[in-house]
Amino acid sequence: MSYFLEALGKYAVFTGRARRSEYWFFILFTCLIGVALFAAGMYVAKVTGGPPTLAAYLLDFFSLLIFLPSLAVSVRRLHDIGMNGWWVLLNFIPIGGLVLLVLFCQDSQPGDNGYGPNPKEVTAPGSDRVCYGGVGRSNGNCQRGVSEG
Repeated sequence: MSYFLEALGKYAVFTGRARRSEYWFFILFTCLIGVALFAAGMYVAKVTGGPPTLAAYLLDFFSLLIFLPSLAVSVRRLHDIGMNGWWVLLNFIPIGGLVLLVLFCQDSQPGDNGYGPNPKEVTAPGSDRVCYGGVGRSNGNCQRGVSEG
């Protein structure tokens, strides 16, 4: 849930990099919230005996709210693998979604790239030790001056 909230906090930040976990947890929670809103709308429609348009309205409203954060986290994810954010426009061609799916599944580009430092690698201030796992998420895998992919 922290990755989802982190991505929402950076709702209009199109610079920097987003790890795979940040992107995929954002997608997971977006889908779960969408399913919950749809189920709630259908339940209200069934109880009131009205048409199921409330479910559609809830999903449309949620889609509008989540559009900019999802675009931003997608661009940052592309930056993480070393690609320009404009590649997100592949969604507008028929096979482009599959290409983006493959790209979003790739591991981070090791080390710094043109979009910033690798979010997986944290260097302690005044040290040449690099720890992998991110801020507050270090798995104890610290090495001296070695870059890992």
